[in-house]
Amino acid sequence: MLKLTHGGVTAAKGFRAYGINAKIREGKTKNDLALIVSDTECSAAGLFTTNKVKAAPVLLDIETVRNGKARAIIANSGNANACAEADYENALRMQKAAAEALGIAQDQVLVGSTGVIGMKLNIEAIEKGLPKLVDLLTSDDIGSAEAAKAIMTTDTVMKEQAVICEINGKEVTIGGISKGSGMIHPNMGTMLCYITTDCAIDSVTLKKVLKEVCDCTFNRISVDGDTSTNDSLIILANGMADNEPVAEGSEAYQVFREALLKLCTDLARRMAADGEGAKHLITCRVAGCESEEKAVTLGKSVIGSSLTKAAVFGCDANWGRVICALGYSGCDFDPLKVDIAFAGGGESITVCTGGKGLAFDEEKALAILKNNEVIIDVNMNEGDAEATCWGCDLTYDYVKINGDYRT
Repeated sequence: MLKLTHGGVTAAKGFRAYGINAKIREGKTKNDLALIVSDTECSAAGLFTTNKVKAAPVLLDIETVRNGKARAIIANSGNANACAEADYENALRMQKAAAEALGIAQDQVLVGSTGVIGMKLNIEAIEKGLPKLVDLLTSDDIGSAEAAKAIMTTDTVMKEQAVICEINGKEVTIGGISKGSGMIHPNMGTMLCYITTDCAIDSVTLKKVLKEVCDCTFNRISVDGDTSTNDSLIILANGMADNEPVAEGSEAYQVFREALLKLCTDLARRMAADGEGAKHLITCRVAGCESEEKAVTLGKSVIGSSLTKAAVFGCDANWGRVICALGYSGCDFDPLKVDIAFAGGGESITVCTGGKGLAFDEEKALAILKNNEVIIDVNMNEGDAEATCWGCDLTYDYVKINGDYRT
């Protein structure tokens, strides 16, 4: 049994959440402060940005999550709390305020921030808003939805999902919320993603499965080639499904991994599709490779290519952009073995065979490229390994959004 369901981070047993407008940035009316809490202590694991410049909340979480236990996550939007006056002190104040409001230990709270870098965090607004936020916590679907809205910045749509599976005869639920629209080129994490589950699983095993799933979902998306200072992917597991604890290498591990993979694939695709100013989700499927690692490198080169992204925006079947991106990926291959096709809306058209262009129906190609999701199929014809990566097109709006991001 594996099925999608509603509820996001409140779908699993024992989790409550909510989000409010704490007025972290004066004049803004959207939710900007989220809180997620478990009724009991959880196994916890996290993956974080590889950017050398790490925001204070990331540095704090790296230390906090070392003991593999947590009960709550507090996160704000509007300010990254990075490279700013008193940034680490304010991350600690945020952690302490949440702990006191919830009546739990400070080291049971993980902290997240997203928004403008280099501006001092309005920690007083967060401290003032927390009592109200705690009072609103709920296990209903609205709790997850309001929390998901609170971590959005330039996102245009809320991103949440949940999935149900069966482990050792017990129903296990995994739910998540994420945000990410710009500065998305993650490695070991994503912009912000918080996952909850009622599965019984220890923190070491949880970290392993999270890393495996992250590597083939969030680590395979790119919007603009920029890796954030705040990338965080955190999962809490409270064990309230009452299943036998999941052990590495077991059948239960594979079931849990498949469910987590389904959830994270959905959230990753939503992030790529909601890239700043994007009109198209780009899916690049690379097949016929010598290794999966090589297929990933080739696929990420294609989705990260500004020229490919611009061609998709213009609905131009310019496959030359694709083979060029393959060529500068750093991978060794025979260009005369490469096949390329564009697909979308149930249709497909081959535009390159054996590294050479074909005469093709331009009208059909145009119709395919007008679909919301454009699929670029590449066959390297050298092996059996394959991988899928996701990105988005590059539009005029991306520059407009980022040209005045601070204001």
